[in-house]
Amino acid sequence: MAEFKRRTLVLSTGKQVKLFGSSFAIGKSLEIGEGHAPNIFSFSNEQQTTQTTGVISNPHKLSLDELMELANYNIRLWMDLKDNIRRHGVQNAKVFNRE
Repeated sequence: MAEFKRRTLVLSTGKQVKLFGSSFAIGKSLEIGEGHAPNIFSFSNEQQTTQTTGVISNPHKLSLDELMELANYNIRLWMDLKDNIRRHGVQNAKVFNRE
């Protein structure tokens, strides 16, 4: 199973993909890229004297149900990508959703 550690995507084949950011994302077109801006729901550590505290950022004030809906939307995109790759292979443009 793939792992993501220290800005590197490590695949079960041993292949490693270095990323500039700390995440990758999928778009509505099923294209995959780096997700640079954690600006919807995120966590950051802030050093304060001897104690480390974390801050959760939720600028759109998304509810539990809304975050679950967002997660389900992204899961569906990833599942659609898997289905399309199985159906068409990786060399066929039909893998991607076009508007």
